[in-house]
Amino acid sequence: MRVTRWDRVAGGRAMLAAPLVGLVLGALAGGLGALVCWRGGALLGAVAAVAALAALTRGLHLDGLADVADALGSGKPAEDALRIMKQSDIGPFGVLSLVLLMLGQIACLTSQFAHSAERGAVAVLTAAMAGRCALAWGCLRPVPAARPGGLGAMVAATVAVPAALAGTLLSALGLALVGGHPRYALALTLAQLAAGALLHRCLRRFGGVTGDVLGALVETAALAALLVLALGP
Repeated sequence: MRVTRWDRVAGGRAMLAAPLVGLVLGALAGGLGALVCWRGGALLGAVAAVAALAALTRGLHLDGLADVADALGSGKPAEDALRIMKQSDIGPFGVLSLVLLMLGQIACLTSQFAHSAERGAVAVLTAAMAGRCALAWGCLRPVPAARPGGLGAMVAATVAVPAALAGTLLSALGLALVGGHPRYALALTLAQLAAGALLHRCLRRFGGVTGDVLGALVETAALAALLVLALGP
């Protein structure tokens, strides 16, 4: 796929607008989780919210996480690892990563829904927005694409640091206001550090980002945000 300058301009704008997508997805999934929690308990509410997020995104980011896990776990050179990432099948590292990730999300959300349906819903919203904020940080201008084609080439190095910072701060402030507590802003902020650690590993391993790497950043940040909420007050 030939990537033009206009494709990259549109791609950069999409990455900056991604938290708004997270807002919509999180509101829908959080609302469903709260409704199910009210009728069936905290665990069912958590499962419903996680399932809703996966369904609304068609598992796109989960697929990216599995592909990145297989590529990183292969221990092969960058070129071979990138080829593994493009394959349609899923290996043992990918399966294990998906199982642990979804179990972790469900466990963390169960603890939040156990407090109240409203707190669980805001936790879902926080995770969804934290994941989308990570997209902008994964597309900073110094970050190259790992290969010349695909989504990575369209959005890599398209976002300025001040723009990514502004998006994260606005999202954190909005969550603190909606949730009525600074824990949500803290969770979103710390989640970016977790995603940054994965990004650093991928840059060292693959030489740049791909669409799969960006998907893995979304899921990593979402889980990290939920962990902060679950382990906090």
